[in-house]
Formats: sequence, C-alpha cells, structure tokens
Amino acid sequence: MEKYAKFVKERIEIEQNYAKQLRNLVKKYCPKRSPKDEEPRFTSCIAFFNILNELNDYAGQREVVAEEMGHRVYGELMRYSHDLKTERKMHLQEGRKAQQYLDMCWKQMDNSKKKFERECREAEKAQQSYERLDNDTNATKADVEKAKQQLNLRTHMADENKNEYAAQLQNFNGEQHKHYYIVIPQIYKQLQEMDERRTIKLSECYKGFADSERKVIPIISKCLEGMILAAKSVDEHRDSQLVIDCFKSGFEPPGDFPFEDYSQNIYRTISDGTISTPKQEGMRIDTKTTVGKSKGKLWLFGKKPKLAGLSSLFFSPPQSPPLTPTSLYTSSTPNGSQYPIFSIEPVHYCMSDIKTGKPRIPSFRSLKRGGPALEDFSHLPPEQRRKKLQQRIDELNRELQKETDQKDALIKMKDVYEKNPQMGDPSSLQPKLTETMSNMDRLRMEIHKNEAWLSEVEGKVAARSDRRHSSDINHLVTQGRESPEGSYTDDASQEVRGPPQQHVQPSEFDDEFEDDDPLPAIGHCKAIYPFDGHNEGTLAMKEGEILYIIEEDKGDGWTRARRHNGEEGYVPTSYIDVTLEKNSKGAVTYI
Repeated sequence: MEKYAKFVKERIEIEQNYAKQLRNLVKKYCPKRSPKDEEPRFTSCIAFFNILNELNDYAGQREVVAEEMGHRVYGELMRYSHDLKTERKMHLQEGRKAQQYLDMCWKQMDNSKKKFERECREAEKAQQSYERLDNDTNATKADVEKAKQQLNLRTHMADENKNEYAAQLQNFNGEQHKHYYIVIPQIYKQLQEMDERRTIKLSECYKGFADSERKVIPIISKCLEGMILAAKSVDEHRDSQLVIDCFKSGFEPPGDFPFEDYSQNIYRTISDGTISTPKQEGMRIDTKTTVGKSKGKLWLFGKKPKLAGLSSLFFSPPQSPPLTPTSLYTSSTPNGSQYPIFSIEPVHYCMSDIKTGKPRIPSFRSLKRGGPALEDFSHLPPEQRRKKLQQRIDELNRELQKETDQKDALIKMKDVYEKNPQMGDPSSLQPKLTETMSNMDRLRMEIHKNEAWLSEVEGKVAARSDRRHSSDINHLVTQGRESPEGSYTDDASQEVRGPPQQHVQPSEFDDEFEDDDPLPAIGHCKAIYPFDGHNEGTLAMKEGEILYIIEEDKGDGWTRARRHNGEEGYVPTSYIDVTLEKNSKGAVTYI
C-alpha cells in the first residue's frame, strides 16, 4: 500500500508539472494586447487564440485529475495506511500479551515442578536417614523419633508440592490449549481480515485512480472538439478582406502621362493631325525613371530607385511658380477639337507641391513604420483617416455619455440636498457640476470638429469617384490627384476638365457646401441658459431667446439653429428647450 501510494504521489507530481508547463506555454503564446489595440482580428489568429484557450482548459482538467487523485486516492491511501498500521500494532500487541501469559503459566508450572522435585529428594533423604537410625542399635530413641518427625514433615511437604505441581500443570495445559486453539487463531483471523480490507482498499484506489482520469474525458473531448471547430472557423477570404480593409489607402492610381512631342523643331508646320507641346528646356522628366519611382513607392515589392536627380526632383524645396492658366497648353485633334494637357512645368509644380502640402503617407513602407501623428490624422491615407476619425468620434461619444450620466447624477444629488439640507450642502456640488458641463461642452466641440474632418474625408472620396467616372466617360487626359510619390494632395488644380481659357481655381473639399436656399425650419427652441458662442460654427444666444431649429441633434449634443435675421450656427442641446413641428419631414443632414 505504501509503495502504491508513492506511485500515485509521483503520478500527481507529473500531472501538476504537465499542467503547469501547459499553462506556461499558453501564457507564452497568448497575444498580449492592450484594450486600445486595434489590430485586425484575423480568423486564423482568432482560431489560434481559441486553441490556446482550449489548451488552457485542458491544462485545467489535468490539474483536476491531479487534485482528484490526491484527494480520492493518495489521501485515502495515506489515511487508511495509518489506520492499518495502528490496527496491526494492536493485534501484534495482543499476540505478544497472549504469549507472555502462556510463558508465565509455563514458568509457574515449571517452578512448582522443580519445587515438587526438590521436596521429593528431601523426603527421600529423610526416609533414608530414618531407616539408618532405626537399624542402628546404638542410636537413641530420641534420635529415631526426631528422624521420624523429619520424614513425616518432608513427606507432607512433598505431597503438597505434588498437588501444587499437578494444579499448575493442569492450568498450563489448559492455557496452552487456549493459546494455540483460540487466542492465536483469533489474532491471525483479525490480521487476515485486516489484510483483506487492505486489499479491497487497494482495489478501490485502483478504480478511483482510473475514475479520476475517466471523469475528465468528456470535458477533454469538448476541448479537442473546440480546437477542431476553431480550425474549421479559419476563413482565408475573410482574412484577405481584413488585410485589404486594414491597408486600404483610398488613393487613386496615377493618371496617364501626357504625350511630349519632341518633333516640334523638325516640323514647324502644324497640321490638324499633329499633337504639339511647347518645348520646355531644362525641365525634362524621364518617363521611365518617373514610372519606376512611382512603382517603387506604391508597391511593396517594387525596387527603390537609385537616381539622385530624381530624388532631388521629389524632395527639393519648390522653386517653380504656382500653376497658372498659361501653363496649360492645348493640342488639336483631327476633328478640330482641343483638349488640355499638362506641360512639364505644372508637373514639376505638382511634384514640388507634395513637399509643401499636407503631410501624407507616401507609401506602404512609411505606413508600416509610422510617422508623425496629427490631430486630424491627415498623415494617413483617406480610408485609414476615415476609420481613425470614426473611432475617435465613437470614443468621444462614449466619454460624453459618461459625463452626461455624471451630470444627471449630480443634478439628482443636488435636488436631494436641497430637499434635505441635513444630508449635504447643495452649493458644494456646483463646482463639480460646472466642471462636468465644461467637459461636456469640450467633448461636443471635439465631436463636432472630428465630424467636420470626417465629412471632409467622405466628401473628398465621393468627389474623386465622380471625377474618375467623368474622366472615363469623356476620355480626358488628366493627371489625377495621386502623385508618383503616392502622396495625397488637396490641390484640385491638377485636374482640368474645361477649355484652356477657363481658369481652374483650386478648391478645398473641407469647406462646407453652400446651399442656394436656406434649410427649412423643422421647429423652434427657447434658450434656457445663455451661450457665448465664441467657437467657430457656434451661435451665441441669450437666455429666453427664441430660435428656429433647422437640424436636430444627431447624438453629439449640438443642434443647428437660425435666428430671425438668418444667422445660423450650432448651440448646445442641453441649453435649449426644443419643440419640433408635427408636419416636419425631419432634419436635412448637413455635410
């Protein structure tokens, strides 16, 4: 039993070490992400994470096995082994006591036997002495009487010792029979029963050892099934789409390069079918080199150009004049129509404008390395910028909701204090309430500002799609808004659709679209609190002033309103009491 208990103990240590190593393995490979980590969750990564979770559960089941073995098998074995040792010691003690009692009886019988033997010898000596004196004629009568008395005494003592010896012998024989036929068999029987119980307990422990393993088999099977389901959940198409969504820039591919006619000096006569472009000395760009540069920046597998002259072209400070209508030239087509093309000077201007324009990520390499983070995320491509702005707006809305809840709680607490002054001073909550209101105004302004940036990005994407569609229909040769560097530029003057005599003014899509007709009023409101309206886009109002509502609150805490004189702007929704018209069709979304 002790040997098997040692075996179980070692098996428990193996299970515990195995579970510990499994947990360490899971901890080593488990992804360590902060709550703000926004790395896309690929199905293969999710599956591996689920497998790690299942393996962690599997390690927990190994710990359950070790705990069950330790409690049900090893602990029971040690307890029962201690009880058996105590019982065995008791039975052996009883056997020793029986043997000691039998030895004591034998000693008493042996002593009485020796005493009887000694008295018999003394009686024989007394008889011989009496017979010798009785036959001796010279012996006196007194001597003979004395020898006779001595003989009678010794004979009487010998008889007494004989009786005692017989009694002791009879008693010893009885105890010996009882010892060998009753006491010792009973002790052996108890030892046998004890050993049989030990054997039964070992059998139960063997079974419990197996049951400890068998009880966790269903859960282990579920863990393995979970691993199989995790493996089946891997979707390669979804992972590919996540990669696309993660690195989608929103840039347009570079436009076609214009035709550069170098035959002007050879053929001075220009016919209807001739395409001509005024020669620009010193501003010539190698088309192959430029295309190679563009590819090297736009594609992950492109080669980095080694020409120093091209690098100075893309990264030197701008020295060319701004784009003007005179830098646009026309070329005739066989049907007499004219279309605008770029000369080398506008191209150089566009390249230089990349350096001075808003910083953008020029390639996927710089996107991976990371660059200077701007507040409006203008350093990111349009699509990534839109995602970041949307995430920031969601975070600001959550913070605004927390501040709103806190403000409501403070107002309720203030009302309680006003009704029950003994509970607290209502004025003590005013600083906290003022701070909360200030935070809410700040968050609303941040939300409004980020929504403006988001509208700018969405407007630019929609405008580029319209221009690309129009360019495909009219087959115009446009440069596009994608520079060879891969940077995004807000200068719309690089795209020309009209005749050359029309000057294309650069436009910024972050400006708000101006409507010819004012938005209809959908209700009215009354100012509950005064609002200074110092920030751009807001409307100042006095307490009790009546304003028209032209756009409802979209969840950012701001409502668009208009005065009677036509002045419009945003006011805090919590500062006004809004009344909407029943027949109103709803607010017009302002982008």
